Parts: sequence; structure tokens; C-alpha cells
Amino acid sequence: MKTLLSRLLFVIIVIAALPASAQDSTRVDESDSIVVRKNGKVIPIESYAARYNPRRAMLLSAAFPGAGQIYNKKYWKVPLVWGGFVGLGYGIWWNQNRYTFYRNGLFKLLSEPASPAVDPNTSLTALGNVVINGKLYFPVGATGTLDQAVLRNAVNKFRRDRDYLTIMSFIFYMLQMVDAHVDAHLKEFDLNPQLKVSIEPATNQNAYTGKSVGLGLTLKF
Repeated sequence: MKTLLSRLLFVIIVIAALPASAQDSTRVDESDSIVVRKNGKVIPIESYAARYNPRRAMLLSAAFPGAGQIYNKKYWKVPLVWGGFVGLGYGIWWNQNRYTFYRNGLFKLLSEPASPAVDPNTSLTALGNVVINGKLYFPVGATGTLDQAVLRNAVNKFRRDRDYLTIMSFIFYMLQMVDAHVDAHLKEFDLNPQLKVSIEPATNQNAYTGKSVGLGLTLKF
């Protein structure tokens, strides 16, 4: 009888301990695989990461630069992407204008006859060039003049810079696509989507300088 009671007591203790152990194991699993939002809602990491498709992020960036960063909610990167394209585009436009200007001047010098006629009123040839001591020059501004050698160097320089910036624009375009693709992949490791960095007022008490007031960098998670 005592043996039966002791066995029954042992079974009851084991059954009573099972829910507690199951609850503890569940808690450990959750702590390793959940994200807690500010509103207190518990979201599994898998569900959070599944919201961001790397392929879609890359295709959005390919269709419109910066769209992949918006899709990934990396809004601070959008001005960097757009600013990069604006800067590169302006550089290409400026170098193209300089290249066209000096190329046209070089063509004018090369198109002149061996002994061009000079207008006595303007001191210019029919193509708008200047003859100084029997040598042709392309006028730049009010008093500046350039010969063929200088014009050739200028044409080569601005053409080279334009082509270089064009290549850089293509590389930058590919990089922003890769960035969107990688960011979407890394969402799986973003354990705290509410991580924020902000600048807030701060005070400091120093034995030598006294109390000072300023701004501090605050990290919230």
C-alpha cells in the first residue's frame, strides 16, 4: 500500500512539473527569437524579416534609385542616394559643356584657310578667330586667347572627366541596388527595430568648470 501511494505521489509530482518546465523552455525560445515593439506586441523575428524581400528591394532600386531604401525603411539613406546622383549628374553636365565649348573652338582653328582674311573693324577672321603675329588663336572672354595645343589638352581633359563621372554614376547605381538588397537580408538580424539615436539636451557637472549645458547623443533601444 505504501509502495502504491509513493508511486502515485511520484507520478503526480512529475505531471505537475511538466507545465512549468514547458513554460520555461518556451520562455527561453521566445527570448531568443522575438522582437518586442513599442506597443508591447510580440513579433517573431521570422515574421518581421519576411516583410522585407531582398529581390523586391533590389528591383525597386533598379527601377527608381532610392526606392529600395524606402522599402527597407532606411529613410536616412534616401538623401544620400539622390544627392549622389545629383552631384554626379551635375559634374557630367558641366564637363560636357566645357568639352563642347573647347572642341568647337578647336574645329574653328582647324577649319581656317592657310591665310585667312581679317576684318579690320573687329580684328577677327570669318570664323571668329584672332591672328596674332601670323598665328591663329581662339578668343576666350574679352582678352584671352588659346592656341591649338591648349585647346587639344582642354578637349581631352574634359572628355576624360566626363567619361570618368559617367562610369562612376553606373557604379553608384549598382551600389545602391546592392545596398538595398543587403539591407533587406539583414532585417533577419535586426533584433530591435525600435533602435534610435537622437540628440537631446544634456547637463554636465564638473569640479573645475562648474555646470555646463549642451547637447548629448542618446541611444535608445
